[in-house]
Amino acid sequence: MPISEILVILVAGFGAGAINAVVGSGTLITFPTLVAFGYPPVIATMSNAIGLVAGSVSGTWGYRKELRGQWSRLKWQMPASFVGALLGAWLLRHLPESVFSMVVPFLLIGALILVVLQPRIQVWAKRRSEAAGVAVDHISRTKLTLLTIGTFAVGVYGGYFTAAQGILLIGVMGVLLPDSMQRMNAAKNLLSLIVNVVAAATFTIVAFHDISWAAAGLIAAGSLVGGSVGARYGRRLSPWALRITIVVIGLIGLWRLLA
Repeated sequence: MPISEILVILVAGFGAGAINAVVGSGTLITFPTLVAFGYPPVIATMSNAIGLVAGSVSGTWGYRKELRGQWSRLKWQMPASFVGALLGAWLLRHLPESVFSMVVPFLLIGALILVVLQPRIQVWAKRRSEAAGVAVDHISRTKLTLLTIGTFAVGVYGGYFTAAQGILLIGVMGVLLPDSMQRMNAAKNLLSLIVNVVAAATFTIVAFHDISWAAAGLIAAGSLVGGSVGARYGRRLSPWALRITIVVIGLIGLWRLLA
């Protein structure tokens, strides 16, 4: 592998790790980079998923304080992500790429709309809760069920392609949870980590010889550092700054997917 290719993949891995910690969709950097160097799409997807696990670990660790107090929801969301990722990884090995490429742009557009409308939705939900005499931070059984189903659906998508799964998770949680952007981002990092680990383990078992371990290793090295840097500075962003960052990166990702 030429030195220039090594350096570009390392930098792409760093950028993806940082973006994943703050927003998600870092795959939209590393996946096109591998394809540009001649890696077939499926091999690029599998190698990328394995490489980004390291960045997911460092990003999740950086947001560990914001995870406190979320176990009542995460104990349902984590298994949903796990099972969804298994199904998504299986679909990658059995479905043509054209199937999800037709759906992904619409999912991303919907998630971005939810992120933008989240403050209004939360205000509306707060008024309804207060009118009904229910605690504002109360999560009904219906909402918890919808949250679990939504997390499972994003897990399927993440196990299949991984790109922008963080934005989709933020969109789902933003509508259903009376919580801050930073705490939802912390949960997003943990759930994305589970999806990436499941996908990486599945690909390693069923397609060991189809993976470019050199590319995966370079992405892992870059994303490990990038995830730590992203978590350090991402936690300092205000809710609106984080929301704007999500929308901007999401629109760039949408453009790249359509292109």
